[in-house]
Amino acid sequence: MPDAWSDKDEHQYQHVKESEQQRGVDDKQAEEIAARTVNKQRRKEGRTPSRRTQGTGNPNTALIELSRDELYNRAREAGVAGRSRMSKAELVAALTPKG
Repeated sequence: MPDAWSDKDEHQYQHVKESEQQRGVDDKQAEEIAARTVNKQRRKEGRTPSRRTQGTGNPNTALIELSRDELYNRAREAGVAGRSRMSKAELVAALTPKG
């Protein structure tokens, strides 16, 4: 059980794992399905960060190649005002060093 899982998460994991095994799924795959199910529920409840909402992308990648979410996260770190209403192109422009 991962450290971040609660007793409820562990209970759900065991229940899903047993259900999958009863359906004839092999042990390893049943464990994976159960873990993915628990982690999906934790993400849905906001108890774990999502890669989409947390990442800022590879620092060596050109800004234009980053996703809008990665650009938004960089803009948040840089304190860019009005970033939530900006398009990807506007975020790139706001994050491009002037000079």
